[in-house]
Amino acid sequence: MSFTVAIVGRPNVGKSTLFNRLVGKKLALVDDTPGVTRDRRPGDAKLIDLKFTIIDTAGLEEAGPETLEGRMRAQTEAAVDDADLTLFVVDAKSGLTPLDKTFGELLRRSGKPVVLVANKSEARGSDAGFYDAYTLGLGEPVPISAEHGQGMIDLRDAIVEALGEERAFPEDDDEAQTNIDVRDSDFADEGEDEAEPEYDETKPLRVAIIGRPNAGKSTLINRFLGEDRLLTGPEAGITRDSISVEWEWRGRTIKMFDTAGMRRKARVQEKLEKLSVADSLRSIRFAETVVIVFDATIPFEKQDLQLVDLVLREGRAAVLAFNKWDLVEDTQALLADLREKTERLLPQARGLRAVPISGQTGYGLDKLMQNIIDTDKVWNKRISTARLNRWLDGVQTQHPPPAVSGRRLKLKYMTQVKARPPAFMVSCTRPDALPESYVRYLINGLRADFDIPGVPIRMHFKAGENPFEGRKKKR
Repeated sequence: MSFTVAIVGRPNVGKSTLFNRLVGKKLALVDDTPGVTRDRRPGDAKLIDLKFTIIDTAGLEEAGPETLEGRMRAQTEAAVDDADLTLFVVDAKSGLTPLDKTFGELLRRSGKPVVLVANKSEARGSDAGFYDAYTLGLGEPVPISAEHGQGMIDLRDAIVEALGEERAFPEDDDEAQTNIDVRDSDFADEGEDEAEPEYDETKPLRVAIIGRPNAGKSTLINRFLGEDRLLTGPEAGITRDSISVEWEWRGRTIKMFDTAGMRRKARVQEKLEKLSVADSLRSIRFAETVVIVFDATIPFEKQDLQLVDLVLREGRAAVLAFNKWDLVEDTQALLADLREKTERLLPQARGLRAVPISGQTGYGLDKLMQNIIDTDKVWNKRISTARLNRWLDGVQTQHPPPAVSGRRLKLKYMTQVKARPPAFMVSCTRPDALPESYVRYLINGLRADFDIPGVPIRMHFKAGENPFEGRKKKR
């Protein structure tokens, strides 16, 4: 990317709609409610022939530094400081407000290049608001419609004029570099053959952080980054968008997704919260490893267990993090209790890794990251067909499949069809008649004998082909 652009403006002027238009995807949540965006969200933007990094920000409001609005404004000001150019968006339909004039003055004094954007210019009666924007003293406003994609060529020309052609089109821009959607890489798992290389310690790792509201997810990521990158506070439900941040741990690139807290489905009534939860679910599907953050002072709520079950059903690698450990008094007694409850309440993935941490103090974060890496290794694990069939013969000798309706079941052949998560195919007679209890016996045996703890295991059964099927019976 050649340069960075921040989108700023008061609430509900269409900043997130413009962000989605420039990145070409509906990444940012959009709603008629003012103040939807709270954290700053980066994205890779393309505008005609320009390629740059765009940052969506929270609406600028006048408030004290200790309030939620004041902390949101601090995040926006940090985005402006990091950017090479600012798009100051005003609403041409409703006209200028005192807030627009206040923040226009701040941007003019910042010394950074500013492009004034008059959004919603397609609306009837927007001419008055457009001409009123000249009074801000930031040059000629660019009339656009972020919703309908109008005025994008004029916006491109204004950006090039503000930055200069040398800055907008650097010679060392690598045209060969392409952006790969994370969804494409998920499908690359299909059809991998058994000759897959060993686990790559240098490959970037995608990690999603999920949990109930106010469990400390954003605080945890800020501690990893060593800066106040994400908005935090005592209020529950601060995070709305799923925000991705990149950093390095022991030389390995980690892309971490902060998500909105997920309450029980019956309690989610507002449209905006439904959008936030849908965005969190999308992050789970794009991630490789998912960290479920528990509040150590009130662990194992029903919603916590449902979140773990959701992650395992999606086939992701799961790690449990018991946050707020600094608030626990008798740590040894609680640790023993948590271990017992983890084994008893989450039997669907025996051996789940659980780590006590404190996002506030940084306690246990290195151990958490090591457990994330170890779980990802297991999630990518492959076992040779020869070893699997020797194992299958052994478990059948020790505990043969039961007879159903007087007919013995026979497991003939076994192979691993894919990893991420490990999935196995077993050729057998009468697969529909195989009891669920025997399937659990096989899965638990695989976990114990091949060291596959804490990740979901898929096992499919199919009937072997009968070479005589379809032939007429001879008399």
